[in-house]
Amino acid sequence: MTYVKPTELVQTVIDAGASKVMLSTRDTLIRSIMGGAILTLAAAFAVTISVTTGSPLLGAVLFPIGFVMLYLLGYDLLTGVFVLAPLAWLDKRPGVTLGGILRNWGLVFLGNFIGAFAIAVLMAIVFTNGFSTPPNEVGQAIGHIGEGRTVGYAEHGANGMLTLFVRAVLCNAMVATGVVLAMVSKDVIGKIVAMWMPIMLFFFMGFEHSIVNMFLFPSGLLLGGDFTIGDYLIWNEIPTVVGNLVGGLLFVGLPLFFTYGRPAAPRRVRASRREDAARAAAADAPVAVR
Repeated sequence: MTYVKPTELVQTVIDAGASKVMLSTRDTLIRSIMGGAILTLAAAFAVTISVTTGSPLLGAVLFPIGFVMLYLLGYDLLTGVFVLAPLAWLDKRPGVTLGGILRNWGLVFLGNFIGAFAIAVLMAIVFTNGFSTPPNEVGQAIGHIGEGRTVGYAEHGANGMLTLFVRAVLCNAMVATGVVLAMVSKDVIGKIVAMWMPIMLFFFMGFEHSIVNMFLFPSGLLLGGDFTIGDYLIWNEIPTVVGNLVGGLLFVGLPLFFTYGRPAAPRRVRASRREDAARAAAADAPVAVR
């Protein structure tokens, strides 16, 4: 299997970030809708496995299938562009601006939500036989997940909010690692193995992923979960988005950029210019006559 060394890897990541920011509105929306749909269908798959087999570990082991598929197809997740786009800005890539980054994040958020919500509705139909029967055991489990991760946090007040935020930070520390590791190999098997590890970890640990939650919580509301849209937004989605941003940048993007990226290049350029000037001055100096 091929291996891309960290210095080359970071440049690949920066290139990817620049391309995401410059992508058209149409393509950004299509890719993010499909990314949200595939990831959240995998989440439904993982919950189904956990409930029907009684093994949450098995569900976590198989959940990365969705992440692998969407990244091999070049689709986008908000948690990924949280890391990719800022590195292109830090590297001063032409055309990459803060406004362009915010535009990209907004479009990807919207597209991911559309894809995730569509899967939530479709799976609610499956779990209830077209809303003609009470939810099956998987549907009931999803409803309880929504309750536990909204009002469950709210019961603990500020401590619950802190716990939610930390889980979101740790989540994207792993998911962003998976996004970067997707580029650490140039063959498909290498990419799959590298992506699989951190995604399995985040899912089994119960960390908070803003896109997965775009499926779990609307599904929970459709399936009779005892919480409200306000509970979902205040006690999950909004803090999770912020935590995902912090985790991806703080634990993945910035460390890689500052140790393997190009921040030292301007100093090298300045030193080179001083050396060139010194050589030029020496060349122009009069030759001593002996």
